[in-house]
Amino acid sequence: MKILVFAGSTRHQSFNRRLAREAADLARTAGAEVTLLELAELDIPMYNADLEARGTPPDVLRLKRLLWEHPAWIVCSPEYNGSYTALLKNTIDWASSPVAGDPDWGDGTKPFRGKVVGMLSASNGRLGGLRAQSHLAPLLINLECWLAPRAYALSGAASAFDERGALLQAEHRDGVRGVVEQVLWAAERMHGGAAA
Repeated sequence: MKILVFAGSTRHQSFNRRLAREAADLARTAGAEVTLLELAELDIPMYNADLEARGTPPDVLRLKRLLWEHPAWIVCSPEYNGSYTALLKNTIDWASSPVAGDPDWGDGTKPFRGKVVGMLSASNGRLGGLRAQSHLAPLLINLECWLAPRAYALSGAASAFDERGALLQAEHRDGVRGVVEQVLWAAERMHGGAAA
C-alpha cells in the first residue's frame, strides 16, 4: 500500500514535521510504501485565480499527481489560532482547483476522491491541535476523502521528542501507530494496493 505523509508546516523545528517523520517510519515498519512529502520542496505560490489563469504552476501539477497516486494519506496539522495553517489551506486550494481544458485535472476533486486520510497534530498546548483537526475534517470530507475514525493529537510537544526527532514515550508512538495502521487497513480494503 502506498501512503503519503506530510505536515502543514515548513518550519525547520516544526513539531508536526517531526510527527510526520515518525508516522512515516511506523508506516514503513507496517510494510507500506511511504512517500514523505516536504511542502517546502514545492514551489507553490499563494492561490490567486488571476495567477492560475496564466497557467497552473508545474509543482501544483506535481502535487496533484502525488495526491492521486497514493490511496492512503497521513496529514499532520499544526494549530494556529485554533485552526489549521494557511500553508495547508493553500496547498489544498491549489490541489483541488480544476485545470481548465486538462483531460487529467479538469476535475478538481480527482486528487482527493476516495483517499483514506488519517489526521495527526502536535502542539505544545494541552489540546495537542484538536481544534485544527476539527476544522480540517469537514474540509477533507467536502473533497470526498474518507477520514479514519481514529486520530491523534500530541500535547506537550516541546518535550515529546528526543534530539533525533523521535517520540520519547511509548504511549505517543502507540497513538500515532494506531492511526497509521487504521488508515492502511481501510485503504487496503478500499483500494487493494492500487492507486485510486
